[in-house]
Amino acid sequence: MDRKIINFIQKHHVLSCSFFATEKIHSASCFYIFLENPSRFVVASNQDTLHVELATKNPKVSGTIHLETKKIGKIQGIQFNGSWNEAKDSEKKAYLKRYPYAIALNPKLWCILIEYIKFTDNTLGFGKKLEFRNI
Repeated sequence: MDRKIINFIQKHHVLSCSFFATEKIHSASCFYIFLENPSRFVVASNQDTLHVELATKNPKVSGTIHLETKKIGKIQGIQFNGSWNEAKDSEKKAYLKRYPYAIALNPKLWCILIEYIKFTDNTLGFGKKLEFRNI
């Protein structure tokens, strides 16, 4: 994955993701950590949420991370696709190290294995796009 994409992802901490299954669609915002090799996000979300219900029926997920700005030349953001899975122990430890206060909430942790990212970065030129495929 291009270092510019990784640097952008690491500067932020909230992603928005969307889910679809059985004629229902839902979106959620989640705190995340990013892990490499393979590229993935780890997020926390309760088992009883609608988006987790949908993800257990259809693990395909799409989402975004973006910089909020009104200056066209500073627009940056990613769009991603991936698959939703239960987090492994090593991923859980990494998440709780980054967000130790989450331990008190005893969250259910999930992993989004990234399959595709498109990074728009106008600081590199208007409409400049970088892509990453992990499939």
